[in-house]
Amino acid sequence: MAWRISAGKTQGPEYSWWLYAGNGEQVAWAGETFPSQHNAGRAAAAFKIGSATARYEVFADAAGEYRWRAWRGSEKVAASGEAFASKYNAERAAETVRLNAWAAEGP
Repeated sequence: MAWRISAGKTQGPEYSWWLYAGNGEQVAWAGETFPSQHNAGRAAAAFKIGSATARYEVFADAAGEYRWRAWRGSEKVAASGEAFASKYNAERAAETVRLNAWAAEGP
């Protein structure tokens, strides 16, 4: 199964996008919401185009687990879809997204 990216409505009144690996697991999301599906789709497409050259940062969250986020310039463009027990696993996950997101099916 191929990687895919989709934009849609959140549980609230806003929209976002999500990136899924070939096994169907959510591996990233926009890290923010948007006022329209059109804006969420544009952000998803922009992430795909720039995913290979984005700067990925790994950090410890408030619970002491590790997450990653992707940046282009001073703008955060994606966040990890889950928390990781080790910094190494978060780094590996970010690298996997960097290598594969550009080819995801969808926006």
